[in-house]
Amino acid sequence: MDTAAAEWTAAREDEPVRRGGRRFAAWCAGLLLAAVSVVVGCRAADGDGFTPVPQVLAFLPWLLAPTGLALLLALLGRRRLVMVWALVVLGLLAWFIEPYGKTDEPGGTPVAEFRVLTSNVEFGRGTGSLLPEIRRHKPDIVFVEECEYTCQARLKQDFGADYPYRQAVAAGGSRGSIILSRFPLKVTAGVTGTMGMPGAVADVRGHAVRLQLAHPMPPLPGQVGLWRRELGRLRDAAAAVRTPMVLAGDFNASQDHAAFRRILDAGMRDAARLAGHARTPSWPARTAPTFGAQIDHVLVSRDFSASSARFLDLADTDHRALLVDVTLHRRG
Repeated sequence: MDTAAAEWTAAREDEPVRRGGRRFAAWCAGLLLAAVSVVVGCRAADGDGFTPVPQVLAFLPWLLAPTGLALLLALLGRRRLVMVWALVVLGLLAWFIEPYGKTDEPGGTPVAEFRVLTSNVEFGRGTGSLLPEIRRHKPDIVFVEECEYTCQARLKQDFGADYPYRQAVAAGGSRGSIILSRFPLKVTAGVTGTMGMPGAVADVRGHAVRLQLAHPMPPLPGQVGLWRRELGRLRDAAAAVRTPMVLAGDFNASQDHAAFRRILDAGMRDAARLAGHARTPSWPARTAPTFGAQIDHVLVSRDFSASSARFLDLADTDHRALLVDVTLHRRG
């Protein structure tokens, strides 16, 4: 047998192997795209779906990686339909990754500037690393989630003179929380939740500002309905208020969750986004800022502008703290 005939025979023998490899690549691409499409479909339908969709939605931008891999596998598998599918999903992801919510500036005259800090200290364990950050940055209002009895006692002991006004839910574990303020506070009803979400009205240099701590339950399997209801209560509180409002804390939700977008649609703005830090991961702290989701937020009503935002790394907690400088404007 001459050389040409041998090469032709070998090519025919290898063809089934190549076809099998292309089929396998196409099937893998299809499986990846099917999984991603369920999540993207819920996002496009403006819903959060059911487990595991809400959990995956928090990491929506990172779905670009499996979708890109699916496109590569579709190219290797020579499946045009799968390639088009992958391109459509990539396009939708790129569209939804854009920051959500309004960013229009308030038109009134600036009347007060102040600094807000929010931090989840994970069952109080991160309290020790939060204290020096409060001393260093001197925020005017501090929201602390998962601040149990010991955490609240340390804050009172160390900052009783600096923050003479406090509103707290005294409880153990993740249920405790506290608002510290340099400004006088008038106690108001907070938002009902499994974990403490106190509220107050601050007298900020003669201007009433509604303060509300946010800490709804996370969307754990079997508790997605509860998570959605508690975010809905925060949305109702934001929609009902008629004074300037600061709504801050660990929302256990990102802008890719429909339940969180409802709060923004109620007239709130994300201060980190206003200051140019949209989608900066705050959790989990071990992998942020390289990988994670922004679930810790300072939301402000349309009466505010924000000039800066910083995410602070703390030891012994799975959340980064968020520090923002905001300005209250007189309503026109």
